[in-house]
Amino acid sequence: MFKELTVSTSNKNEFIEITKKIQRILQEENVKEGKLTLYVPHTTAAVTVNENADPDVKRDMIQAFNRMVPEHENYDHMEGNSPAHVKASILGMSETLLVHKGKLFLGRWQGIFFCEFDGPRTRKLAIKIEAT
Repeated sequence: MFKELTVSTSNKNEFIEITKKIQRILQEENVKEGKLTLYVPHTTAAVTVNENADPDVKRDMIQAFNRMVPEHENYDHMEGNSPAHVKASILGMSETLLVHKGKLFLGRWQGIFFCEFDGPRTRKLAIKIEAT
């Protein structure tokens, strides 16, 4: 089963929690067991799993990425968004997650985040669900 989720971002760098949206899709499709793959078809965005209990973690992640990959370096890419490409490559474009008893199998403090590095934009997230 294939689904697509639209994600609207409002900042240049942003981590948007999408856990509840993904869980809602699983419930709508009545998936009890299986796995799902999340895939970002963009070169300046990513997806990751990280702590969702403390909003400071999102801010810390953005600050750390901005220190690791400075905005103003001697980049050759003419569009001016090389840092976004680098950040997206570091995190990656996909995550595979398990579904157990109708729910995402995540740790107590884990959530799924769509990561924007070249916003604001309207993005797509592909969701492939393999029920077992």
